[in-house]
Amino acid sequence: MLNSSSAGHAGSRHCGRGTIRPALRRAAVVAVTAPVAGTILFGTSAFAAPATLDPAEQSIADNLDVRVQDTRLGPTLSGVVIDAESGSLVWGHDATTALMPASNTKLATSTAALTILGPDHRFTTKAVYGDGVVTLVGGGDRTLTSADLDTMARTVALGLKEAGPSSVQVRVDDSLFPAPTLATGWNDGYYPDSVAPVRALVVDGRHVTDTSVDAGRTFAKLLARRGVTVTGGVARATAGTGAALLAQHQSGALSDIVEHMLKVSDNDIAETLLRATALAAGRPATFEDGTAVVRQVLGQYGVSLTGFEIHDGSGLSRANRIPARTIADILDLADTAANGPTLGYVVDGLPVAGEAGSTLGPEWGRFDTADSRCAVGRVSAKTGTLTGAIALSGLTKAGDGRWKIFSFIENDSAADPAATKDALDGLAATVNGCWA
Repeated sequence: MLNSSSAGHAGSRHCGRGTIRPALRRAAVVAVTAPVAGTILFGTSAFAAPATLDPAEQSIADNLDVRVQDTRLGPTLSGVVIDAESGSLVWGHDATTALMPASNTKLATSTAALTILGPDHRFTTKAVYGDGVVTLVGGGDRTLTSADLDTMARTVALGLKEAGPSSVQVRVDDSLFPAPTLATGWNDGYYPDSVAPVRALVVDGRHVTDTSVDAGRTFAKLLARRGVTVTGGVARATAGTGAALLAQHQSGALSDIVEHMLKVSDNDIAETLLRATALAAGRPATFEDGTAVVRQVLGQYGVSLTGFEIHDGSGLSRANRIPARTIADILDLADTAANGPTLGYVVDGLPVAGEAGSTLGPEWGRFDTADSRCAVGRVSAKTGTLTGAIALSGLTKAGDGRWKIFSFIENDSAADPAATKDALDGLAATVNGCWA
């Protein structure tokens, strides 16, 4: 299995959107050394030493101590629960052990993208003309649709009518990103089903080997329908500096893209965001530079990077390693009120247990057992699934009325993956307290 899932915040608390967030509890301003559009504000600190737990928290800890021994989980699990308001540790089990996190990696990618690019960032696709050639220039918009290209084609057709060429050729320029490569921990069997080769131009999210030429062919057909005579095939070329801009399309805001990416755990969007983040930080658009920026951003926020190792933005890499503690740190960071204007979208993007159309929806068979069904609508969590790795990390309001942040990452269980997911859902229901 290569698909990973995400879950959202039940009753999101992102400030500014009619919700309630915990009181600010951090005070250490973090210095910024990278060029950022968002603002690095308050970082997480190490988890506080366990204080006396209230009865609800003690129940969580006691029950988790028993339920984490479930044979469906196997012998290798990193887990942690913290109180979202105080930051105090409620429960931990090998919390600093770095394991393969699967799509929980997307939480780190999202945090860096929102910080470096800013939540209002938009990706621009352009159509330019010069010397009888219309060039479609990719800007890294993984949400571009055929309808968007058709709108551009209409504008281009009007512009060409005024310019008066009898025919044009169509070229694509995807030079914003370097030629696609495999990340460390990937194999070419991922292409094109689990992820498409990462290019700066794609239409309708299609999983094909050359998304840029595919988009160019779509655009050429749309131009022809608008009365433009297109000759020859579509090829790759770099747009000339003197080419005239005829049309452009801007994507939705990055905040919306991140939320969608987390809702459905879109690998392609995650990898595109990794490259765009690297570029915005003044580095090449590569796996290596993108992940270096992710690490830098998290470090500046004060997130613990002990054991943290990633090689891609989506979590498909089998070489990625992140402890549950670090994932909880990232969620705690995004859930802090001071960081809400920049990072709150990470929390808002987590699907709610039982939410149709998300990767915690009923179509995925999540939260549908006698133990976990009570948590439908009450748990929000990013899930991840790779062969030998299943993760579930998120937030829920516990029996004491306080929000808890949790992360469970399991590796190497011999159980059926569906059974392991059921066991993790049960752990989340335990944190919520509905499975007492």
